[in-house]
Amino acid sequence: QVQLVESGGGLVQAGGSLRLSCTVSGRTFSDYAMGWFRQAPGKEREFVVTVARSRSNMYYAASVKGRFTISRDNAKNTVYLQMNSLKPEDTAVYYCAASRVGSWFRMPIEGSEYDSWGQGTQVTVSS
Repeated sequence: QVQLVESGGGLVQAGGSLRLSCTVSGRTFSDYAMGWFRQAPGKEREFVVTVARSRSNMYYAASVKGRFTISRDNAKNTVYLQMNSLKPEDTAVYYCAASRVGSWFRMPIEGSEYDSWGQGTQVTVSS
């Protein structure tokens, strides 16, 4: 099992930017597709974005497409989430997750497809 540690959350005004990081340890990072999910107060956890092992295949939720960018650095065992043009509705706890997949191109979008999760980092966007 892998361990995931997120960082980079905080308070930002609407229209601002944040970059989240998730560092993975314990297993071979490149064996895993990586994803970001979020959960706002009183709401269910929702999928945000995933990146395949290939690094070049990503899938975004419609609500963040064009504003958020996921990337991964296999040499640093880290996945990043660059969040631009933030909106108050982006306020949530953001979770990084790892899915051990065989295919280089698979992009899991269901939480149940992920094996390991980070502890979460709070993102608050003020209006």
